[in-house]
Amino acid sequence: MEFYLVQALNGLASASSLFLVASGLSIIFGVTRIVNFAHGSFYMLGAYIAYTLVQALPAGAAGYWAAVLGAALAVGLIGAAVELLLLRRIYRAPELFQLLATFGLVLVVADLVLMIWGPEDLLGPRAPGLRGSVMILGEPFPTYELFMIALGPLVLAGLWMLFHRTRWGTLVRAATEDREMVGALGVNEAWLFTSVFVLGSFLAGLGGAVQLPREAVNHTMDLHIIAEVFVVVVVGGMGSILGAFLAAVLISELNAFGILIFPEITLVLVFLIMAAVLIFRPWGLLGRPEGPPRAPAGEHEPPLRLLGRGFLYFCLAVLAAAAVLPHLLPTYYIRIACEVLISALFAASLGFMMTVGGMASFGHAAYFGLGAYGAALAVTYAQVGTGLGLAAALGLGLAGAVLFGYFCVRLSGVYSAMLTLAFAQIVYAVLFQWYGITGGDNGLLGIWPSDWVSSPLAYYYLTLAVVAVSLFLLRRLAFAPFGYSLRAGRDSALRSEAIGIHVRRVRWVGFVIAGFFAAAAGGLFAFLKGSVFPDYSSIPVSVDSLVMVLLGGVQTLSGPIVGAGVYKVLEVFVNRHTEHWQLILGCVLVGLVILFPQGILGYLVGRFGRSGEEWRGVDGAPAGGRAA
Repeated sequence: MEFYLVQALNGLASASSLFLVASGLSIIFGVTRIVNFAHGSFYMLGAYIAYTLVQALPAGAAGYWAAVLGAALAVGLIGAAVELLLLRRIYRAPELFQLLATFGLVLVVADLVLMIWGPEDLLGPRAPGLRGSVMILGEPFPTYELFMIALGPLVLAGLWMLFHRTRWGTLVRAATEDREMVGALGVNEAWLFTSVFVLGSFLAGLGGAVQLPREAVNHTMDLHIIAEVFVVVVVGGMGSILGAFLAAVLISELNAFGILIFPEITLVLVFLIMAAVLIFRPWGLLGRPEGPPRAPAGEHEPPLRLLGRGFLYFCLAVLAAAAVLPHLLPTYYIRIACEVLISALFAASLGFMMTVGGMASFGHAAYFGLGAYGAALAVTYAQVGTGLGLAAALGLGLAGAVLFGYFCVRLSGVYSAMLTLAFAQIVYAVLFQWYGITGGDNGLLGIWPSDWVSSPLAYYYLTLAVVAVSLFLLRRLAFAPFGYSLRAGRDSALRSEAIGIHVRRVRWVGFVIAGFFAAAAGGLFAFLKGSVFPDYSSIPVSVDSLVMVLLGGVQTLSGPIVGAGVYKVLEVFVNRHTEHWQLILGCVLVGLVILFPQGILGYLVGRFGRSGEEWRGVDGAPAGGRAA
């Protein structure tokens, strides 16, 4: 009994820590609608800055707590700079586009932390006055953990007072409900957004600073916290502070007792809970259902238009160049070219889902990983060749997309995207913990292509053929009657239902198609690398695919292919020439976001593309029926 009580108290202490960070993200998203992927980086900066300030300030309680508060304030100021210099410039870009900017920040902060503080873990001092322990039912319990248990409710009460007893709080709550109406009433939205971002960043920094006595400060803290923080915000309900607190307690207690009761599924337990909540209550425990999305006045997404013969000739020229290119390159670059092609297919599959179907995904790596493991399992246990291995990849990826897509298409917006993340994490956990079949974190090795495609050149041509056919089919599907139905459901679900389109079923099929082609990319990747690992389904791989799509342009069918090419080439060559590749790549991404807020190809089409009337003149097709 005493042991379980101590375990419950440990869960409450962790809940307070998690709540501090999650409340900041919930406030930021509730008002600005920014999915701030860099929130974990702010948390990590809070811990590092607190460590430095504790060393610099006089020893004692006053110096220690001044360091903690100073670190939180410093992170708040960093958040203000980020909002003013970066995010304010791209508020009018597509909603998920800010994700690309904040992902660039994650890379920049990660490298800056390594340059300033080094790669070693840093151990901070214990908090003065809270170093001992107290006896609870005969069991010792750290005093600092009791302080953490009290800190969470105190911060919750402070935030409640701020939002319900001040005019600023009233404006923030109004902006959470309807920010367009708040702007119409004459409120200075720009400064309201900045102040909200500063408060959210301050809370993330405070969450990191108070971790100093609890764990070693290290440069992976951002990635460890961000997934759980997203889960807490979604389970509690976007923009709900009380919901974030309840979800933090729920998740932390599950983590505390799950390792005792369900040790086999500890990695997946949190995401199972998130998936269950989103399926039965899509807006979270204390959130509210979102109304239909409202497009800003005078703005609409331009229709996709078919391109004429010029585009066909251009594609044939690119294909011919791709066929000749490997004869001019060393073997190392042929393998890189294979990787770029596979990335293009992976990104195009997600681009089809987002551009044509209007469905974002934070967990597209699930189908890439299932495809890779489908091929690897078939080769390892059935000793099949490359052809049947790729067929197994498609089969396993298809099964996962059918199952997960059934639930995901029932939701919309960020909630749907978060459910895809939950399913991807479930896949990752199964691959990681099902050691007897998947090899666990050791993966499966020896997944090499059959003799007829064993040479780098032969495998390159196989990859080129599969990718070219897949991209052609995706494009044809976008302009088939099914593609028009999918786009109709994306633009107006109510009108589509009114004219007889079964929107949910069409979206489900679109989701399955995207998963199918992502699995094809995963199968090709398994044979290219000769091995598979659970990381193929991890969050960073999903983020990579999202970055490629957003970088190229989410409103064009070819954008993801361009984004994949730019991103992979940058990643490979920058990583090869400098150890600070994350810093350079992050700066490049941030620069591209500012210069091309519609993505690279979106910018080029807008700047140099022909108008719809010109397309009609060339092709004789009605507006909306021709493509870019």
